[in-house]
Amino acid sequence: MSRIVRQLGLFFASALFVGALVATAQAKDRVKVGFIGPLTGGVSVNGLGGRNSADLAVRLRNADAKAKYEYELVVLDDECKPNVAVQVATKMAADKEIVAAATHYCSATAIATVDIYHKFGFPIIVWGAVLPDITYRTKYAEVHRVNGTMIDQNDANAELISKLGFKTVAVIHDTTDYGKGHNAYFSKSFARLGGKIVGTFGVTSDQQDFTAELTQIKALNPEVIYFGGLTPIGVRVRSQMDKLGIKAVFDGTSGIVSDAFIQGLGPLAEGALAFREGAPTEKLPGGKFFLENYAAQKYDSPPEAYGAFSYAAMDLILDSIEKVGPDRKKVIEELANVKDRDSIIGKVTFDDHGQNTVALITKYVVQDGKFVEWDDSEYATGKRKLPGQK
Repeated sequence: MSRIVRQLGLFFASALFVGALVATAQAKDRVKVGFIGPLTGGVSVNGLGGRNSADLAVRLRNADAKAKYEYELVVLDDECKPNVAVQVATKMAADKEIVAAATHYCSATAIATVDIYHKFGFPIIVWGAVLPDITYRTKYAEVHRVNGTMIDQNDANAELISKLGFKTVAVIHDTTDYGKGHNAYFSKSFARLGGKIVGTFGVTSDQQDFTAELTQIKALNPEVIYFGGLTPIGVRVRSQMDKLGIKAVFDGTSGIVSDAFIQGLGPLAEGALAFREGAPTEKLPGGKFFLENYAAQKYDSPPEAYGAFSYAAMDLILDSIEKVGPDRKKVIEELANVKDRDSIIGKVTFDDHGQNTVALITKYVVQDGKFVEWDDSEYATGKRKLPGQK
């Protein structure tokens, strides 16, 4: 009996040993990657959509049996405030366990942090901020961006306004780098096309009352009010235009392409213009795949306009780590070699400044409570008219 017990004991011990070896062989090293965006504050819907989209990329990679590593997403909130962004960027970049990150929706936060990422040798891919200086002011190997810049966006904007026959524009912009950049690029493009800027008004990002600026603008009687800023201010400006009886076209930037803009204004959002780089999400090469998988996760907020870019940024980071390992320097070198890389947003190529060139700019108009592509809208066909449109 004792001999049988001993044999059984040896058998189970051997089985446990083999099981442990198999488990060890199957276990994957855990690698941390990061996400930074505005999770609280006035543009938090965009940050939450970006976070969920980056999370989706991580979840799908972890579900892939062929993936070499198990990934953990570290998420920090920059609140769309430069001073907060500097703090969280420093915290993330200083954590050597975090290999790389998808960062920033707001241009003011992105431009405030590029020096930090360079200092720590921390590779990042910007997923939503559009200020050209983020990639072009310096030539940091650590800094990349999958979305386009405001230059092409404003060229397309000025071209449409001119094509529609509008000649006079008043500009309201926030006084962050984001707003000042939009003002500069739009004003330059519109003037080149023969248009006239009748007045320019800078406002703070937390300003509530625009009566003074709008009263002056009303006296100038522009056909269009160009707004260079984000959704919270845009909602306030547009609603106060209505109270003062200003009938000009409200012409915005990518900063208002958000469900929150329409929800905040209701019927007053009708006819507002906006421009964003890239195709609408559903028309992107991987748009159907992205939206279906996003819906399957049952996130409590939509991906918003830049969700697909956040997914693409994180997916590129994961691809790089899979190829070269969880080493910051090697990931930076790998990202520098990204040329014609397939992604859900289309081909990605980083130039020598880490900038992906997104040639396509989509023109939007709010029609019946939705951002609709201009070319598909009843405004483009002439069935509906913008205020003052001939």
